Amino acid sequence: MSAPATPRRTSPSPSPSVARPSAPPRGSARTARAAGLDWRVRFALLSVVWGFSFLFIKVGTGAFAPFQVALGRVFFGALALLAVLLVRREPLPRGRRTWGHLAVAALLLNTAPFALFAYAEQTISSTLAGICNATSPLWGMALSLVALSEDRPTRRRFAGLGIGFLGVLTVLGAWQGFTGVDAKGTALALLASLCYPIGWIYVRRTLAGTSGSPVAMTGAQLMVSTLQLAAVSALFTSAPTSFPLWPTLAVVTLGALGTGAALQMQYGLVSEIGPTTAQMVTYFIPVIATAAGVLVLGEQLHWNTPVGALVVLAGAALTQARPQPAKRG
Repeated sequence: MSAPATPRRTSPSPSPSVARPSAPPRGSARTARAAGLDWRVRFALLSVVWGFSFLFIKVGTGAFAPFQVALGRVFFGALALLAVLLVRREPLPRGRRTWGHLAVAALLLNTAPFALFAYAEQTISSTLAGICNATSPLWGMALSLVALSEDRPTRRRFAGLGIGFLGVLTVLGAWQGFTGVDAKGTALALLASLCYPIGWIYVRRTLAGTSGSPVAMTGAQLMVSTLQLAAVSALFTSAPTSFPLWPTLAVVTLGALGTGAALQMQYGLVSEIGPTTAQMVTYFIPVIATAAGVLVLGEQLHWNTPVGALVVLAGAALTQARPQPAKRG
């Protein structure tokens, strides 16, 4: 799901698994305007789609193995983006080296985190999974300080990291001894969130400046992830004996809409309003995920969950802050 186009900075993109493109994809802004939808409407739609992704995962795991949910996600996402490439008559990227790097990017940004979130939601709520996903900017900030020399630590960013950590402890109810929280499922969700910044750093180091539109790069990456998950699913799971309606629709929607069409929508927003504003969708995802889990799935919500989530988001916002350039006198 990640487009390995050159990111301008290392902060996480609006999507839980897509690197922000450095240049507007061809035709995306024109297509978006032609659709007649104001960018604010598309921004809201994107927030809802990505927020509901955790609900779709939860429903999908009710009938399919986690690897199969992840496989369906990347497969239908790849089909959606390949259809766009076909209409635009855009080629897939070329070069053995590029595809090799795409294979690693697919593992870090799609195969591993998608499977981990699916496994996590077997034992934790979709609400908690969505909030764990919001810790990705915190992981990214910590890793970038070590892996990327141009990302210098600041007091504000360190404060954000500490505040975000306190938010995670609040969500998990640390003062109660983490009672009622499945440790394994939570750890898997947090590990999935850690995969994203590792993948972004890898993409920045290996695929910066690679030719090809974000849609072409993302479509190719999802194709590789499909092959990876197909192989893993064949080894560790049995083929489904039935395809119940709602879980099947959830997986198809998760892939085609939440992993394919949503990326296309994101590219349009980035090209029209810029990456900084488009990135703000990140902070609405756990809010939507929480509302969907409570209202649709009937998941329980205690006071510490929304309060902790707000603290996590506040910390994540601080970690993304960059020092203002000095004004010339």
